[in-house]
Amino acid sequence: MATQAQKFRSTRTAGFWLAAVIAALQGVNAVRTVIDPQSFATYMGLPVDQLGALGWVQVYGLRAGFIAVLTAVLLARSDFAALRWMALAALLMPLGDAWLALSAGASAPIIGRHLAIAAFLLVAAHFLSRAAQAKGAP
Repeated sequence: MATQAQKFRSTRTAGFWLAAVIAALQGVNAVRTVIDPQSFATYMGLPVDQLGALGWVQVYGLRAGFIAVLTAVLLARSDFAALRWMALAALLMPLGDAWLALSAGASAPIIGRHLAIAAFLLVAAHFLSRAAQAKGAP
């Protein structure tokens, strides 16, 4: 007779796929900051005019790359409890990005995109919590 842990398949959970989307999009953001940092800054709602400011865009890219790798590692380990807390802690980023974009005079769609990312993280945290419970984690 199979136990609950033996029956559990992480790839059959919404939490797994939502976290995979987080990892993929953060990886894409990291690459975009290297390929065209000026365009990425405009996309974020914080356009830069000076060459020196582009370094800060690449700092963002390093952050995004770290998040992508950490998320992938936690997914490989099926550590849904850690992913849940990571998604909740990550709320600081899109909320902060929305605030920065608003302060810079960004358009409503750009600010809305940051807020939608925050909402996505809340949904992901919910489903990651359910996946952690299904796996038997606290």
